Amino acid sequence: MKCPSTFQCPVEATLSLIGGKYKALILWHLVENTLRFSEISKRIPQATPKMLTQQLRELEADNLISRTVYPVVPPKVEYSLTEFGRSIIPILDAMCRWGESYLEGLEVSSSD
Repeated sequence: MKCPSTFQCPVEATLSLIGGKYKALILWHLVENTLRFSEISKRIPQATPKMLTQQLRELEADNLISRTVYPVVPPKVEYSLTEFGRSIIPILDAMCRWGESYLEGLEVSSSD
């Protein structure tokens, strides 16, 4: 987890945790689901496997998600939100509502 004293403001701290290219999307898809890597990859097809792996590792290092490895062949790995990760849900919900409003406004202005 990043040291709080390195941030100039709370927004900077928040963005350092969820500001990666696909981090907010990963968190959004894990709100109501525990998912395997392949399931996350299907839901975020624009993310390369390398980038997705990097983002998942960072989210895990920051204690927003947990990674559970099952000792089976082939290996089974699942990702889910931690308790700390669940605390971000209201922010993700607000981002979703804002995005919906933006897209509705975009559709209206583009049809003028």
